[in-house]
Amino acid sequence: MKRVIIVHGWGGHPDEGWFPWLKEELESKSFNINIPEMPNKEKPEINAWVSKLSEIVGEPDEETYFLGHSIGCQTIMRYLASLPKDSKVGGAVFVAGFFNLAVTDMDKEEHEIAKPWLEIPIDMKKLKKICPKTIAIFSDNDPEVPLEDKEIFKEKLGSKIIVEHNRGHFTGGDDGITALTVALKSVLELAS
Repeated sequence: MKRVIIVHGWGGHPDEGWFPWLKEELESKSFNINIPEMPNKEKPEINAWVSKLSEIVGEPDEETYFLGHSIGCQTIMRYLASLPKDSKVGGAVFVAGFFNLAVTDMDKEEHEIAKPWLEIPIDMKKLKKICPKTIAIFSDNDPEVPLEDKEIFKEKLGSKIIVEHNRGHFTGGDDGITALTVALKSVLELAS
């Protein structure tokens, strides 16, 4: 059975925004969906989040797909790059994934939390070998993720790039997004 593990972002939760809608849509198409609550979500740490994802996934295979939002994308990339090099997964969809941040009003504590995510490198070659099929979705007015990051996904991972108009950071709260058709279509495209 095809399964999708969805990883929320910094300060997010499994019932936020468009996640419940996406879960219902994918379950209606016979996918097994897991949206774990990530640990210490207000102060996300790489090791804790990657360990939690590893625990949730168990044994990944080519019927295993991932979808991340924001720092959830980083978590997925770091998890995949930590797998044995002969591992293979079905694919990954990155919504508002980043390597840089456009946020200018972070306080000192937020800077400290973000710093390792921005500075500790990810083995992109290994990641691409384990997960050759990726789609990266951006918004042209995301206040947190610079649109230029799409070039990194394209160049380093060979991701298909989709730029949505006026969707902010794709959140349920600030952006009012409770359904995200582009994310559903992207998962279905990878899994077809």
